[in-house]
Amino acid sequence: MTSVSNAAWALLFPNLERHPDKPAYLCGDDVLTYADLASAVARTGAMLAASGVQPGDRVGCVLPDGPATPIMLLGAMWIGACPMPLSSSLRPEEYAWILADAGARVLIADTGHPAAVASNIPVLPCSPGGPEGLRTYCDFLEPYAPEANDLALLLYTSGSTGRPKGVPHRHRDIMRPAETFGGLIGLTENDVIFSASKLSFAYGLIASFSLALAYGATAILSPEKPGPAELLQLIRRYRPSVFFAVPTLYNLLLRVLEPDSYLGGVRLFYSAGEALPAATFKAWKLMTGYEICEGIGSTEAYNLFISNRPGEAMPGATGKVAPGFEVRLVDEADTDVAAGQPGLLLIRGEGTATAYWNLPEKSQETMLPDGWLRTGDMFTASDGVFIHQGRADDMLKVGGWFVSPQEVENVLLTHPDVVECAVSGCRVEGLERPQAFVVARNGVEAGSNFGGELRRFVREHLPEDMCPVRFQLVAALPKTSTGKIMRRALVQA
Repeated sequence: MTSVSNAAWALLFPNLERHPDKPAYLCGDDVLTYADLASAVARTGAMLAASGVQPGDRVGCVLPDGPATPIMLLGAMWIGACPMPLSSSLRPEEYAWILADAGARVLIADTGHPAAVASNIPVLPCSPGGPEGLRTYCDFLEPYAPEANDLALLLYTSGSTGRPKGVPHRHRDIMRPAETFGGLIGLTENDVIFSASKLSFAYGLIASFSLALAYGATAILSPEKPGPAELLQLIRRYRPSVFFAVPTLYNLLLRVLEPDSYLGGVRLFYSAGEALPAATFKAWKLMTGYEICEGIGSTEAYNLFISNRPGEAMPGATGKVAPGFEVRLVDEADTDVAAGQPGLLLIRGEGTATAYWNLPEKSQETMLPDGWLRTGDMFTASDGVFIHQGRADDMLKVGGWFVSPQEVENVLLTHPDVVECAVSGCRVEGLERPQAFVVARNGVEAGSNFGGELRRFVREHLPEDMCPVRFQLVAALPKTSTGKIMRRALVQA
């Protein structure tokens, strides 16, 4: 086997040489320099080893975003263990299932957290500031030298398409976002990164962990889940230069933004997690003067594989293929589709997961021969520009044609009284038809003829088959903890 660099060492050592006293993380009033981070990581590795953690062992981490999270992740990687960052807002039974599925050796969490209560494995107590008794351990510990296929990280998907799936990544995978995506968006060590997505999700982990540390930048962490007004306060306080968020959050920010809202420190607003509606892009540009740069990635890729370039973002378009990736659009027979036709996106590039954890059949279905990964996303492409049509399992077959819910939603979102919407399928006399769930602006009443107005509005822009047969006003749309709309819940509604 060929040895590779330990990911924790690769992320930390260059920064220790260049700028040990530079802040790596800002959280509240806490400032964690690269020197402080490296010392805490080595001590954490020693603590985990003293607790019986061996190379290859899975280490569950249930912590709010704060200094302790990158310390624990890097500390586990440092000794060759495989950390598992988990959301702090799961249900007890979800923690129990994930920890059992992963075969976790220990859990790092506050002892009063539901994950610790639900766990039947040893719990290493840890507060948001760091694990208890850390300074009693030596901060000089050589990093473990991993083999090429040794695991550095086990991520669990958000479960938006069913039970969460474990996605293992190797040490070399952790560095790939910096080698490809970071250059695409022009990151440097002078950047201050703020990701509204948390470290327990691939999008937030790529931004605030892999990219921030690989470039020697500074990242902002917030242990709470701030609302839009609080986010604006954090932007005003820390003056980030790069801001990562999901489309839902940009929509929420538009509701509280004022013409004099301070955004002056941000040079790049980035969106991923799901498709950014063209209406949101245009409203943001009109309100702030800034474009939102959109891309798409996945937990399986641990990277963004299609993206707009800063200064070239196009409303309604996901962008062009990112460096280091190849893509194909295929039909149900895995045959390449003609230009402009919708197809299922396959990607290939270094750093993608080669299998799911404990799911051989799903792995065979998704991780194809020759390194191709079936993403589950439908796209059209023309002149190298890719436009997201939705998840393959969200597409509707209406009158013999595929209808993209996203295309219908993009039209609805241009109506001045529509705040949010989601389109799913329903059965009418045994045939599939689109239906729409709409969050309306204040003042629109459920008993009004708003549905009829929306139906006429959609018919002005789309063919009859694409017009929803039902419009239901709702107070809010069901979402996952990452902000994705839970379409399955809408279908069941």
